[in-house]
Amino acid sequence: MAGKTRKSSTDDPLAPVTLAVGQEDLLLDRAVRQVIDAARAADADTDVRELAPADLRPGTLAELTSPSLFAERKVVVVRDAQDLAADTVKDVKAYLGSPAEEITLILVHAGGAKGKGLLDAARKAGAREVACPKMTKPADRQAFVRGEFRAAGRSATPEACQALVEILGSDLRELASACSQLTADVEGTIDEAVVARYYSGRAEASSFTIADRAVEGRLPEALEALRWSLSTGVAPVLVTSALAQGVRGIGRLMSAPRGMRPGDLARELGMPPWKIDRVRQQMRGWSAAGVSAALRAVAEADAAVKGGGDDPEYALERAVITVARAARSR
Repeated sequence: MAGKTRKSSTDDPLAPVTLAVGQEDLLLDRAVRQVIDAARAADADTDVRELAPADLRPGTLAELTSPSLFAERKVVVVRDAQDLAADTVKDVKAYLGSPAEEITLILVHAGGAKGKGLLDAARKAGAREVACPKMTKPADRQAFVRGEFRAAGRSATPEACQALVEILGSDLRELASACSQLTADVEGTIDEAVVARYYSGRAEASSFTIADRAVEGRLPEALEALRWSLSTGVAPVLVTSALAQGVRGIGRLMSAPRGMRPGDLARELGMPPWKIDRVRQQMRGWSAAGVSAALRAVAEADAAVKGGGDDPEYALERAVITVARAARSR
């Protein structure tokens, strides 16, 4: 039988209520798993119930959280809490005011405006909160990769972390799996050469590889990478996104005040210093007119691949050609 004592700290996974807030599925699942693991470490017989909004009707939560004759520990996970019906939200809010002993309630909430009343009520009640925001920026995903290696007690270079993100894209589960594999297979520091050796085939199909070759003016290699990526199922919208990021980075650095110290420039542009060094090398052949022409071409291609054109592959080829030629416009 588990003990009755609870810690009051909001860092305690066994706090009466945990909010897992955000839209990054891997982080949400990890937040839930942390609580379940802590509960089972305290009591191996912990009962875990995972519920969708459709499973919760008025009275269901009270039934699940009613005192047990044997005082068993229980974890109740409510997924997609922002979609709960109004009557059920009332039940949850009432429960928040007087949570039961030996019960840990986890509310998995997407955040945002929908269901905000429940979110606010849980926060006001002092719920422990775990932020799980969607990682939309490459820099955030690179920080995630660094964290994965750090948690495993391993060292990885910034270039290796960037290469993994460029090759594998935005799927955190895939990135986490790659970090785990490299940690298990490789001794010493994990660098860009190690990543290239493990994922060389996928690197050629990377949308960021296409963008890098295009903004560097290396047209044959950019087109070869584009055709390979499309043949392996890379979504065209990922290619236009990478092209847009590459061209915008050059435009931002081109228009930045001259003479700024590297640290100040990095903060001004929101780029890590190593990224600024790479973009500075890529922008050597660019002109302001070239940036404008390239951005227009990428925007047209993006519209085409999102349903505005008859031939997305042709639109992508035209964009890559325009970007590569713009890279030699100076």
